[in-house]
Amino acid sequence: MAEPLKNSFGPDVAVTVADMIASAYPALDRDAFVAACLDGFDELELTPRARHIADAMAVYLPDDRRRALTLLTASLATPADAPELTGMEGFRYLPHVYFVAEHGLDHFDEAMTLQYELTKRFTAEFSIRAYLEHDLDATLERLRQWAADPNVHVRRLVSEGTRPRLPWAPRLREFQRDPAPVIELLELLKDDPEEYVRRSVANNLNDIAKDHPELVVTLAGRWWGDGDANRRRLIRHGLRTLVKQGDSGALAVLGFGAASPARVVGASITPEVASIGGKVVIVVEVDNPEDAPAGALVDLRVHFVKANGSTSPRVFKGGELHLAGGETRSIRKTVSLRQHSTRTHYAGRHRVEALVNGVTRPIGSFEVT
Repeated sequence: MAEPLKNSFGPDVAVTVADMIASAYPALDRDAFVAACLDGFDELELTPRARHIADAMAVYLPDDRRRALTLLTASLATPADAPELTGMEGFRYLPHVYFVAEHGLDHFDEAMTLQYELTKRFTAEFSIRAYLEHDLDATLERLRQWAADPNVHVRRLVSEGTRPRLPWAPRLREFQRDPAPVIELLELLKDDPEEYVRRSVANNLNDIAKDHPELVVTLAGRWWGDGDANRRRLIRHGLRTLVKQGDSGALAVLGFGAASPARVVGASITPEVASIGGKVVIVVEVDNPEDAPAGALVDLRVHFVKANGSTSPRVFKGGELHLAGGETRSIRKTVSLRQHSTRTHYAGRHRVEALVNGVTRPIGSFEVT
């Protein structure tokens, strides 16, 4: 069994945070601060532990929150140089994120400076949302400036922090209603030199598409027209939810319109009877019966049997085919039947469908025992 994630955010984090703060604020009662952080610490999970340390910061840092924010900024360690931040080391700054979100709203400049520095070392995508809700215009103006920042993590914050449906964070309802301010920022970042930023732009676009599909299809079509390979990869990723839904507009942007002659001409599912814990291999043959080239975007939909006997569909990415006249090609997909924390398998007949350019074609089924 995997070790609980909270074990990577242990009592040593409180000590590290105390030492960092003391380096900029010698008046800190370090021992009392650490004791407050660790009071009840063991019973908490990871994010409550970070909030608990942030609460201690609120008590032991100066009541003058402007000064407290400045001290926290001065206490930060040297930022990482890597384009992408990995591992748990950055999580020592999670208490800082909670502190600035809750105690910095009345001191915009100092709070933005702290978040600017935090995102170079960890992230400020959660805390920046509090400022978008508290002072939208000023925060958007600062994000426009940051979109041209030389630091890749600062630029990524602009797109990631404005995602209307950022996972593990409250939704930005104003941007769900009107995503125009977000799109303005994405326009500035769509050709960013770093894939790390462009992928965040794509994820933001995918968020917007869940509330405004037609708007995103129109935007994607405009971006596609003069886009290079990097931008087109961004668009494909940004349209992924619409593509899974078979949205005709999104498929047309990618060159897989309903007018394509590509068709399913054969399929196989092996084995026909599989056991929980095993796997099933699905092969779909697609051809182009005409002389002109044709595109085919092929996905697979498996209707997994649930505990109550009903089914729940899941779409698996197949692939993009560019077929010459008269050409036939295959898509192969292996579906795992191992039990997962996110998907539990049950016995029963599982229907399988191929989605070719958004058009559904039943191709068979397999039995799970």
